[in-house]
Amino acid sequence: MSDRITPPPMPSYGPPMPPVPQPQAKKHRTAIIAAAAAVVAAAVSAAITAGATGSSGTRAAPTVTVTETASGTDTTADNTMDSTDEFADEDESDDVFALTDTVTYENDVAVSLSSFQRSVSGEYASPENTNYVQFTVKVKNGGRKTLDTTGLTVNCSYGEDGHGSESIFDSDHSLGGGPDTKLLAGRSINVPWGCELPKGEKVIQVEVSPDMESESAIFTGKVK
Repeated sequence: MSDRITPPPMPSYGPPMPPVPQPQAKKHRTAIIAAAAAVVAAAVSAAITAGATGSSGTRAAPTVTVTETASGTDTTADNTMDSTDEFADEDESDDVFALTDTVTYENDVAVSLSSFQRSVSGEYASPENTNYVQFTVKVKNGGRKTLDTTGLTVNCSYGEDGHGSESIFDSDHSLGGGPDTKLLAGRSINVPWGCELPKGEKVIQVEVSPDMESESAIFTGKVK
């Protein structure tokens, strides 16, 4: 009998296990997160824009613009303005009018100038002892709403080069500035005004705005 011992056969472990699946790359998830962030940013931007312009997108109301003119009939024009002068015709454009024109805005408010005459301010006026031209500013409210004429502005310049012209305040000539009342629909108001105009100067430019919401109408011409 042999002393050698034969070892038992090794047990069978079956087929090899399949490899454990690795987690997918995070690229797709990153793309989804980026797209979501872009959507959120767009929503925030839209909200900010809506807050700045209003939910309806309505803009501020535009200023009233001059739409038409008609020749004025100033009975004193022949005595105070040089009717043979062609200065106004040469410079007249869509936004510049002759001294005798009537300018009508699209809200049916009309502005005109009349009764130009030269004078000298008194010693108690501001500025005093100054040559100036006095005229009447007429504002007619042909619209349906009350017009706030407390915002009436009148600015002048004189000469071919456009020198600044001070407004004259002289109680002796009823020159006290603009009105302090509102103008009801269908009514008109006449406001006396004076602007500095030296003796040797004839060319005058008058810019009138009937209220704070209207553009200025520019009148120009020569005064005798």
